[in-house]
Amino acid sequence: MSVLDEKIRQLILRFQKNEITEHFVYKNLAEKTKGKNGEVLRKISEDELRHYGEWKKHTATEVAPSKLTVLKYLIISRIFGLTFAMKMMENGEEGAKEAYSKLVSAVPEAKEILQDEEEHEKHLVAMIDEERIGYIGSMVLGLNDALVELTGALAGLTLTFQNTRLIGVAGLITGIAASLSMSASEYLSQKSEKESKNPVKASFYTGIAYILTVLLLVIPYFLLGNYYVALGVTVVDAALVVLVFSFFVSVVKEIPFKRMFLEVLFISLGVAAASFLIGWLVQTFLNIEV
Repeated sequence: MSVLDEKIRQLILRFQKNEITEHFVYKNLAEKTKGKNGEVLRKISEDELRHYGEWKKHTATEVAPSKLTVLKYLIISRIFGLTFAMKMMENGEEGAKEAYSKLVSAVPEAKEILQDEEEHEKHLVAMIDEERIGYIGSMVLGLNDALVELTGALAGLTLTFQNTRLIGVAGLITGIAASLSMSASEYLSQKSEKESKNPVKASFYTGIAYILTVLLLVIPYFLLGNYYVALGVTVVDAALVVLVFSFFVSVVKEIPFKRMFLEVLFISLGVAAASFLIGWLVQTFLNIEV
């Protein structure tokens, strides 16, 4: 076998491993999913196994799946949902598509496999109906509002009160009250617009996103004694929340990650900085200390 032939064979073996790994990922997801989603996953699983068989004809070699990769995507699907896990896998196949194109002249079957992969991305993945994805707008509303309002409020309270426990309690009460208000507003908004979204579920997703963000932002004030350090940790927490959620939305909705991340981060930290300045002005000119 020539050097070129050996390179092609090694490339095909890599594709084989990828196909059999994804076969088991989709197979395991299908076993844990009911209804139409389960049928779609089984169809993709069968296609991946067929692709594996096509590659095996050229290598005459059995290849084991990557158990770690299978476990990784099962965990991701549990935490972030089915749609996110599937789109993460499909995004990982972009490099493989370019390699498939190079193989077409040496392995005619590569063209058919590439067409199947494109169909997965465009059609089969789009058929997945996951409730939480339909309420991303409500989650974004709750999360963004909590980040902007509470990060700013905590920054202002930090200089005004200068007591971590007092700041934490005030922030928690403010956050819980605001989450209830935001949930009620989302319920009324969805009900008045009469969209396809369920008003109760929309308000629930908004409230949950809000309250979880509130808890993450106020925790440092209950664990740390220095209010400046607590504020610093809160700002880092806010940046991490923006990072994770921006990445989630960018994958699921297929929108640019960098733009969304920087926009939300700039607004949240900008409001926090302005509130911190207001707190300093209040403390300096009104001489208020608690």
